[in-house]
Amino acid sequence: MKIAVLGAGAWGTALAVHASRLPGRSVHLWARDAAQLAQMRAQRRNARYLPDTLLPTPLQLADGPLAPLCADQDLLVIATPMAALRSMLAELAPLGRPLAWLCKGFEAGGAGLLGHEIHQAVVGQAPFGVLSGPSFAQEVAAGQPTALVAASADAALREALVQAFHGPTLRVYSSDDVPGVEVGGAVKNLLAIATGLCDGLSLGLNARAALVTRGLAEMTRLGLALGARAETFMGLSGLGDLVLTATGDLSRNRKVGLLLARGMRLDEAVASLGHVAEGVYSARTVVQRARALGVEMPIAESVLALLDGQLQPQQAVAALMGREPAADGV
Repeated sequence: MKIAVLGAGAWGTALAVHASRLPGRSVHLWARDAAQLAQMRAQRRNARYLPDTLLPTPLQLADGPLAPLCADQDLLVIATPMAALRSMLAELAPLGRPLAWLCKGFEAGGAGLLGHEIHQAVVGQAPFGVLSGPSFAQEVAAGQPTALVAASADAALREALVQAFHGPTLRVYSSDDVPGVEVGGAVKNLLAIATGLCDGLSLGLNARAALVTRGLAEMTRLGLALGARAETFMGLSGLGDLVLTATGDLSRNRKVGLLLARGMRLDEAVASLGHVAEGVYSARTVVQRARALGVEMPIAESVLALLDGQLQPQQAVAALMGREPAADGV
């Protein structure tokens, strides 16, 4: 099976490393930055994103125009940030190859579209897939046990994604609920900022549990408004990814919340990471999309106000705790 992973960030590199260890896979990892690729070839490491991972010998590295590389691949996997998904789809669509993406979030600006909505606008009705779930890149690259979900309305493409990446250390489950899987990946990052804030203020384990649970309710409400099924949010791409990102020490979004709680400015917190914390950039689009749909998301609203400097950490907590009583559940 010939697979091209397009994007040499941490997650794209980790998935390519994993796939290249499986029998019967021919894997290319494509990098946009020629200088980064030259360094990776020389060192057989992605020094910027996964410095502790040796790139397996079978993994082939590539840069340059996409068409010559991708024209005969069995599966294309876009591993860029969400901001680049639209341009990548436009470039790859004429090739007519099966494709999926790892991107999580709503597109900034305009209508704040999810990946499948961008695909509909750019490509049309051609099949596509999404790979998501609770997965820190470092652990996948290290071969630690992980489970993901492959989502597509097309049964053949779902099966192709499972076959491409399912192996001894990575289980891949399937779903046909693309909106649900995408909403989970889009919302969990800003909820992780909120949870980091909660822990950074030493509010306790009770508060953390309440925040994660009510955050899941917000995520579900938004998903239902976008055509998802409620049960999807109890799976890997909903509850699973939320728990990992909100509580895991490797989570960049959680770390942003921790640093803000300690009094660091947002620009300082982001600069200290060395990598992108998607929740910082997606919070506005999540809230704007929710407002447009009439969906109430008080935690998301408070995170955005905090990031915008309209609330201090303690004020954000007070705003949430001071809300009127409500019924539990979605």
